[in-house]
Amino acid sequence: MSPQLILYSFLAYTIFLFSVSWISSRRANNESFFIGNKVSPWYVVAYGMIGASLSGVTFISIPGVVSSTKFSYMVIVFGYLVGYFVIANVLLPIYYKLNLTSIYTYLLQRFGMKSYKTGASFFLLSRIIGASFRMFLVVNVLQYFVLNKFGVPFFITVIVFVTLILLYTWKGGIKTIVWTDMLQTTFMLLAVLISVFSISSQLETSLPELFKKIQEANYTQMFFFDWRDKYFFVKQFISGAFIAIVMTGLDQDMMQKNLSCKNLPEAKKNIRWMSWALVPVNFLFLILGAFLAFYAQAKGVTFAGTTDNLFPEIALNHLGNFAGIIFIIGLIAAAYSSADSALTALTTSFTIDILGIERKSNLSENKKIRLRKISHLGMALVLIIVILGYELINDQAIITKLFTIAGYTYGPLLGLFSFGIFLKRKVKDRWVPIIALLSPVISYLIQAYSPQLLNGYQFGFELLIINGLLMFGGLAIISKPESN
Repeated sequence: MSPQLILYSFLAYTIFLFSVSWISSRRANNESFFIGNKVSPWYVVAYGMIGASLSGVTFISIPGVVSSTKFSYMVIVFGYLVGYFVIANVLLPIYYKLNLTSIYTYLLQRFGMKSYKTGASFFLLSRIIGASFRMFLVVNVLQYFVLNKFGVPFFITVIVFVTLILLYTWKGGIKTIVWTDMLQTTFMLLAVLISVFSISSQLETSLPELFKKIQEANYTQMFFFDWRDKYFFVKQFISGAFIAIVMTGLDQDMMQKNLSCKNLPEAKKNIRWMSWALVPVNFLFLILGAFLAFYAQAKGVTFAGTTDNLFPEIALNHLGNFAGIIFIIGLIAAAYSSADSALTALTTSFTIDILGIERKSNLSENKKIRLRKISHLGMALVLIIVILGYELINDQAIITKLFTIAGYTYGPLLGLFSFGIFLKRKVKDRWVPIIALLSPVISYLIQAYSPQLLNGYQFGFELLIINGLLMFGGLAIISKPESN
């Protein structure tokens, strides 16, 4: 594909996105920005959340790693179903009963101000690192394959992308994102489907025959039975359940969309449909990954850098212009979906949890809107700085470690919410931040030394559970029974 054609595709999609933003954000206010005036149709939210759940990591990375991890990721996806069941039947009823805008306000009501600020701060930290990583991953691919040919510096690319996201979420916030996520989900899935059919056509092999070949090549193995392996299926399944709980149910970014539904029954319906839809969608991404690996081997395709470049290399240079255009739009959609709701959620949490605008009755509505807009701009600048920091590091191993460390910050949130929901005990609020800092540090040390201490056992995603248990145990130590 010519760079000009790619640029025109990007401009066309962006103009279309801004048109949707303009229509959806008319007569928007702070309530529109934070919870979409609670009028979002559940089916639109559910469909859009598929794309938000996938993000740039799934779009780029999952197809690239199939050759090494096989289909083991599907076991995690099956675990998601258990996690989403817990979200629908335990967490959502609490959020709706308390009429929350920020889910971390629950910690204020249950434990106190220190716990509340701790939970919100851990979310801000993890989401800033995570959203920046996801956007860096996608923008870096776009830079490598397209914008370097125009001589555009990486920092200009990042500034332009974040500025565009800032602009189309500026007024409508979550009210806009509910609709733009639907658009982005569509193009991400179209990119995968068209790539699958294009690979089949290029290899002159029918889809059933091609699927049979990847089975024979052992790409489709889902279950690993060595208990010491990080892909051991029991660990993967349990980890998937807890990943869904913390990265959706305890994450302001994902829950903010659910809280924009009209009522609790519709929010539950959204979660149930979305969770089951993720099973075939993720399976499709894994099939694409196996097809890409098989295609690269059959055609002798080579690529520079990490496996993240496998999908773009084949889509842009081997599958024809139509498949390439759809891939570029899907890639841009992944970049936008990785950051737009994150930027809105970061603004919401900082404005409500840290600045406390809902608790300050002396603030006029205009003052609250002004503070929200300043926070929105500030969070956009933070994302730009962190993404540029990743580029300066220029070491994929270190960046991946930073992303993993960001995952540790969900452990304290898991412990805080679990303790608050399942035990009727009061905690010494001032000690909560210390325990929340110690839990991920101890978890990191456990992971680092587990092969030596546990006969070769390697921790995978299940470390999140250990992290949450450490937080839960620490809270139990500093607690006492609640008086009637």
